[in-house]
Amino acid sequence: MTRSNFIETTDGTRIFFKDWGPKDAQPIVFSHGWPLNGDAFEDQMLFLAQKGYRVIAHDRRGHGRSSQPGFGNDMDHYSDDLAAVTKALDLKNAVHVGHSTGGGEVARYIGRHGTQRVAKAVLIGAVTPIMVKTDWNPNGVPMEVFDGIREGVQKNRAQLYKDFPAAFYGFNRPETEESEGLADTFWLQGMQGSILTQYECIKAFSETDLREDLKKMTIPTLVIHGDDDQIVPLETTGKAAMKLLPKGELKVIAGAPHGLCSTHKDDINELLLAFIKG
Repeated sequence: MTRSNFIETTDGTRIFFKDWGPKDAQPIVFSHGWPLNGDAFEDQMLFLAQKGYRVIAHDRRGHGRSSQPGFGNDMDHYSDDLAAVTKALDLKNAVHVGHSTGGGEVARYIGRHGTQRVAKAVLIGAVTPIMVKTDWNPNGVPMEVFDGIREGVQKNRAQLYKDFPAAFYGFNRPETEESEGLADTFWLQGMQGSILTQYECIKAFSETDLREDLKKMTIPTLVIHGDDDQIVPLETTGKAAMKLLPKGELKVIAGAPHGLCSTHKDDINELLLAFIKG
């Protein structure tokens, strides 16, 4: 069910979405990262809308303008919410683009709901197949790192979201000029969300095993990753995902940080356009 710019899911959660462009054009659907919202893809949405595509971005439950339920903060619910959006808007032949946590959401969506409505997929700095260090992922990120993020959210998330952009956008690198506006935007989007959702989402994006989901992504899939990603390491995510994707293609952007959709937006936009048209 749609009401204005909201989808209401079967469990009563209201998911906010933006839908620009001709309704008969090919839909490009964006799934954002933690702790942001659909506005994180504004550069890509503007670019592709101007190229004549239909572009859609939703705010994940508990993030941005969507409602803030006290449950369902896991990849299964995130993917089902995405399925509710695609069904309500009757999207077909769609290209799904997911950044970071959103990449996991796209993979789980296809794993749970199939490829009937999907033409292609793009995983940008994605958390697939898993981030945390495990027996089968010995080079993953230690759990202590995620415990530290949880502690930051619980202790003073407003300050955490002031500090996080340094590594997220690579502002802590000597050759990178800091953008105060971009850092402020990160803080603003983060603070719009629910602290409960953002706390529980850390487990979802770090500990969800997405190996079987990647194997089910039988459509062409573009993996884009920065080789200076300090948040989601290329070696244990992007390159590892490539080994599981049936039709994967990897593009590594030299010097790009995790927040490359903003810092390297022109590179991302051109890669997306070429992949969509190809």
